[in-house]
Amino acid sequence: MSKLFSPFDLRGLRLRNRIVMAPMTRSRVPGTVPDGRTATYYAQRAGAGLIVSEGAQVSEQARGYLFTPGLHSRAQVEGWKAVTSAVHGQGGAIFAQLWHVGRVAHCSVQPGDRAPVAPVAKRAEGVQVFGYREDGTPGQMPASRPRALAAGELPRITADFAAAARNAIEAGFDGVEIHGANGYLFEQFINGGLNTRDDAYGGSSVANRLRFVLETYEAGAAAIGPARTGIRLSPFNRVFDMPAFEGEADTWLALARELAARGPAYVHLSNRAAILAEPAAGEGFLRSLRGAYAGPLVLAGGYTRDSAAADLGSGLADLVAFGRPFIANPDLVERLRQGWPLAEPDRRSFYGGNAAGYIDYPAYDEAAEPA
Repeated sequence: MSKLFSPFDLRGLRLRNRIVMAPMTRSRVPGTVPDGRTATYYAQRAGAGLIVSEGAQVSEQARGYLFTPGLHSRAQVEGWKAVTSAVHGQGGAIFAQLWHVGRVAHCSVQPGDRAPVAPVAKRAEGVQVFGYREDGTPGQMPASRPRALAAGELPRITADFAAAARNAIEAGFDGVEIHGANGYLFEQFINGGLNTRDDAYGGSSVANRLRFVLETYEAGAAAIGPARTGIRLSPFNRVFDMPAFEGEADTWLALARELAARGPAYVHLSNRAAILAEPAAGEGFLRSLRGAYAGPLVLAGGYTRDSAAADLGSGLADLVAFGRPFIANPDLVERLRQGWPLAEPDRRSFYGGNAAGYIDYPAYDEAAEPA
């Protein structure tokens, strides 16, 4: 049997296979409170060894898109309880992804129409975000120019993550994943081409640029335990106007070593395919990172059944994450196990809308296939 379908002990949490459902924003939560459709969506996909939820903002300031859930209010916690109960009822496990988008936002989704925040007041050029147009209708528009966070504001954000982690456990999640990837707030601080601050949280010093994410990880781990606190990263990411910078590989390897010393539930790299295609990175970088961090490692990005099995078999990854294939294949694990064909999702229904393209994709019916 392929390692893909073998159980895995994640810091004491038994996963029934090594397939992770990657976090995916679907913008199906109009009031920021998960509802019955949310519970159905995740329960349908509970065959995954581990589900990581869509990003849940840790505060109103952390929000970047319309119709995304939060984990900072009593109503949100109660809404998530139905989701986690539904997943556990199907024998699954689920972590909550905790999210602050930083500058990847439009002021229309911020409290009081204020500017979003970032390490420096530099707009994410060419980036479209989901907010309210001038006529009040939802739509895509350029990200707003952010304001630079003062150092004294960062402890409040760190505290928001710790509070959201406690809320997640109260809501029944098995743990949390701190979103440090994909060009959002923590990566904005890590990136040496963007973060030109001249204080203890930026500049040419790698330690300074890693300080904020490490302080926040430590606060989350102190709140709920390191064995229930994972983190997602995207080394060499270029999404959302994130520039290349000098010493990029060394920065990510330094972070891997720092995390190794703190014993997280796992480290999750979101962009395996992009790393492999990056001339300065490639599989050599992944092997180096594996050497710097020997704990549970999740890789995501462009996997097929064969490539996922290969990375598990070689020891490059402990768990492999699939994103978009789970959208149209709620029974993805069984389809991979049986070698059944995969359905293609309707890209028009990825974000926003109702049940269509969300909870109406059927499981595979072998009997319905032509003889």
